[in-house]
Amino acid sequence: MISSSQIKAARSLVGWSMQVLAERSGVSLITIKRYEAVSGIPGGKIIQLMKIKTALEAAGIEFIGDPLESPGVRLHQKG
Repeated sequence: MISSSQIKAARSLVGWSMQVLAERSGVSLITIKRYEAVSGIPGGKIIQLMKIKTALEAAGIEFIGDPLESPGVRLHQKG
C-alpha cells in the first residue's frame, strides 16, 4: 500500500503533474486529485492504487518505509 504523501512526493521527484500521472497510470485525474487530498492511505479500490504505484515505479520511484508511520520515496535515476 502507498500513502497520499508518497504519491505526491513521488510525483514531484519525477516531475509529473497530476494529469501526467493520470495518463501514465490509467487512473482518472479526479481520482488522483481525491487521493492526494486525503491523509494516510487513500480509500477506494486497491487496483487504482496499484496502477499509480506501478506507473511511478516504472519511472524509477522506490516506495520506502511504512506508509502510515514513516512514508518515504526514493528516486533511482535511469542511466
